[in-house]
Amino acid sequence: MGKYSVNKGKLCRRFGTNLFGNLKFDKLLAKRSNPPGQHGAAATRKKLSEFGRQLKEKQKLKIAYGLREKQFKIIFERSMKMKGVTGDNLLRQLELRLDNVVFRLGFAPGRTAARQLVGHGHVSVNGRRTNIPSYTVREGDVITVKDASKSKALVQRGLDSARSDVPQWLILEKDEMKGSIARLPLKEEIPVLADEHMIVELYSK
Repeated sequence: MGKYSVNKGKLCRRFGTNLFGNLKFDKLLAKRSNPPGQHGAAATRKKLSEFGRQLKEKQKLKIAYGLREKQFKIIFERSMKMKGVTGDNLLRQLELRLDNVVFRLGFAPGRTAARQLVGHGHVSVNGRRTNIPSYTVREGDVITVKDASKSKALVQRGLDSARSDVPQWLILEKDEMKGSIARLPLKEEIPVLADEHMIVELYSK
């Protein structure tokens, strides 16, 4: 996982978007949408070059999904080899990571917490304990929570604080703490965090 020493709230303000999905950052951006730093600092910053803007878009996705450069590049290269539009494939591959699916189902309030749930063995895929956050789920896969009081308590806490809008490509059975992949996500169902076309241009150089 890519760790960042900068406060998450400051990162959201720097990029002007909620990179982590937590509700508290929506509230923060509503109150303080200006970039962090001294007043007026944003106005004095130099205009980014084309390369700088492309790099910024890549950083957004890397930070949002908690990836290091090597991990991100592997996913990008895999996306290039798949049929279809590379940018769309990239976003879909990121969304299909197990830690992200756990987050989207509402089992955890954010991707970092979801990654910890998976890494500590609280989640199973198709009945098999899976502790690899980067595991790619497939259509028809069923994600369940370990039948232990600690696991269920952690997930219940996530469900209580999570967003209510579960994507249509996922099916949540809240009472059973179970989710399944109804189908692969469509491009328009993936929240816009960055301009994927600029990322493709960056790697194409």
